[in-house]
Amino acid sequence: MEYVGRVPAPPLDLFIDDIYCLTGVPRHRRMNVPPMPSGHLFINLGGPARLWDSDPSVPSEVFTDGWFMGVWTRRFLYEYPTRVRLVGVHFKPWGMSPFIDMPATELRDRWVPVDAVWQRSVDRIRNQVGDLATAGETLRVVEEELRSRLAEAPSRGLGLVQHTGRRLETSHGAIPVGALADAAGVSGNHLATQFKSHVGVTPKRVARIYRFARLILSVDVLRPVDWTDLAHTAGYFDRAHFTREFKDFTGHTPTEYLALRRRLPADPGFPPDSGPMPAD
Repeated sequence: MEYVGRVPAPPLDLFIDDIYCLTGVPRHRRMNVPPMPSGHLFINLGGPARLWDSDPSVPSEVFTDGWFMGVWTRRFLYEYPTRVRLVGVHFKPWGMSPFIDMPATELRDRWVPVDAVWQRSVDRIRNQVGDLATAGETLRVVEEELRSRLAEAPSRGLGLVQHTGRRLETSHGAIPVGALADAAGVSGNHLATQFKSHVGVTPKRVARIYRFARLILSVDVLRPVDWTDLAHTAGYFDRAHFTREFKDFTGHTPTEYLALRRRLPADPGFPPDSGPMPAD
C-alpha cells in the first residue's frame, strides 16, 4: 500500500498535522488503533471499510463514503477493504473545532458520517477527484475543501486551547495542567471547560494521551527494551499504573505488544504503521 502525505499550507497547519492518501493492497487488513492525540477525517474512495469500538456494547459499523472521528480515549479497530483508496486528515486535538458546527464532545470516541457534519461534501469531492486523479491532485482537492470550511473568526476560547494545547504537544504531556492554567491566567475549571468545548476531553486527558503516544512511538523493537526506563522518560512513575494504562490503550501487556511488533514489525517508511498495530 502506498502512502503520500504532506503538511497543509498555512493557516491550515495550525489545526492539521497532515493530510494523506493511501492506495493499494494493505499488508494487514485489520488494525488495532490506540488513543492518539488527534482527530480524524476519512474520505473513502474505495471499497467499504468497517470499524469496531473496543467497547463491546457499541456495534460495529461499515462506511462506504467517509467519516469524522474526534479524539478517542480508548482503542478502536479498523478493517481495510481488500484494495484501498482513502484520503485521511489528522487534526490536532483542537484542530477540528473551526471546521465543524457541532460540539467536540459529540465526536469524542465516536465515528460520524461526513455528510452528517458537512452536507453533500463527499459527492462533491468524489466528483472533483474522479477515478484517475493522482494522489497529489486528490490531496489538493481535499485541502481546498478544508480551506473553504475553515471559520473566518475563531470561536470563543479556541485561542486559549491552542496555546495550552501546543505546550502539551511540545512537552509530550509533561506540564502539569495546574501550571498551564496558572500560566494562562485562568482557573483549572475554565481551562477544562474550554478543552471540552473544542477538543471533547479535558486537558488532563489530552496530556495522558500525549504521554502514551511518546512512549509507544519510542519503542525500538529491534533492540532490547527497558520498559521501566521508557515509562519513566514518558512520565510514568508508577509501574502498576503504566502497565494498566498500556493494556487499556493497546489491548496488550508490554511483553505481548513487543512480541507482536517483533512478529509483525511496522514499516518505518509507512507513517500509518507508527501507532496502529496489526490485529490479524
